[in-house]
Order: sequence, then structure tokens, then C-alpha cells
Amino acid sequence: KCNRFSHSLEPCCDTLTMKISATYSHQFTLDPNTPHKSLRLSESNRVVTGTKTDHSYPDHPDRFDFWHQVLCSESVCGRCYWELEWREGEHGVRISVSYKSISRKGQSKAYLFGCNDQSWSLHCNPPRYLFRHNNKVTDLPVESISSRIGVYVDHSAGTLSFYSVSDTMSLIHTVQTTFTQPLYPGFLVSRGSRLQVVGVLVSEGCVALFIQ
Repeated sequence: KCNRFSHSLEPCCDTLTMKISATYSHQFTLDPNTPHKSLRLSESNRVVTGTKTDHSYPDHPDRFDFWHQVLCSESVCGRCYWELEWREGEHGVRISVSYKSISRKGQSKAYLFGCNDQSWSLHCNPPRYLFRHNNKVTDLPVESISSRIGVYVDHSAGTLSFYSVSDTMSLIHTVQTTFTQPLYPGFLVSRGSRLQVVGVLVSEGCVALFIQ
């Protein structure tokens, strides 16, 4: 059953500053069958941390076995906006959306988020910030961004936008494309980095996270 809201997500496209209010609901979760063994999940699978040692996760066909990546359990549909907080480690983080069909096994760089035609990725590795898709890299002209990032997706319109969120919202990068499959939030988390999904607001016809 889909949740319905009186608040429209149109301002996500029309302005870089907005107030969001929403109903509390279930939390978005990281899929425990997907993280590389160097990634530690915590807080009911809402936080992922890159560690120096491997964890004793069971083998699973959905698990990333080389790259330090993880996918969320829930897909993004319709118009959806969510926020996350990140902390830099050795090589930063990649904040991504991906088709579920992305390859999980092997060392090929083509399996990294943003290095194939199945995923889109914001790479935060201060002082450098990059957008990646299909192994094409866009160097973003930003000096720094907040530790809180907002992500907006309009699946049917093919819109993906990233925002730096503080007292106001500043657009980091936006892309117009065509999505042919459901999208799953995904993250690459380097050693010492930490990432937490804060919450999601969705439009009618979609169930996901909510701002908390």
C-alpha cells in the first residue's frame, strides 16, 4: 500500500531552498546480503562503516566480493527525495543509484558504481568531487560540500540531482537521462568512511524512507 502526502516534491526541482515536513514511517535499510566483508552495518542496517578487517558475512550471490560497496533493500520509484550524512575516510564515499542487475563478483573496475551504464554516482573525496556514469567522469566545480547530501530522483522524467544540505540547499550536480529499471540507492565506502541514510520523502505512488 502506498503512502500519500499533502506535500509536493515539485520544489525539489524548482528551488534550491525548501522546508520539508513529512509523516514518520519505516526506515530505509541497507541490504545485509550485499555489503563487501570490509563494511560494517549498524543501527538496524541504517549505517555503514568502512573497516580495516573483514567481517564474517556468509557467502551470498548478491554480495559484492571485491569492491567495498553495498545496496539498499528498497527501490526508488516515482519522485523521491532522501538525505544522508557522510564522513570522509581514506578515499571518501560514492553516493549512488544503481540497477539491481549490477555485477557483484570480480575485480573489474566496470563493477564500480558510476563505471558502467547501470549506475550513477557522486564521488566525494575532498577536496575533489566527481560525478560518474558509464565510466565518464565529470569534475565538479565545488570547493566543498556539506556532510549532509540530499538526493532527488524523478524516475519517469529521468532526473537525478544531488544537493549540499545545511541551512539552505545548494545544487551540486544534476543529470537528465532515461531510467529503464527500478533504482536502488547504493554506496561505496572506503576504509574509515561512514555513511548514514537519514530519511526519505516520497510522492504519491511510492513507498520508501521519510525525513526523521
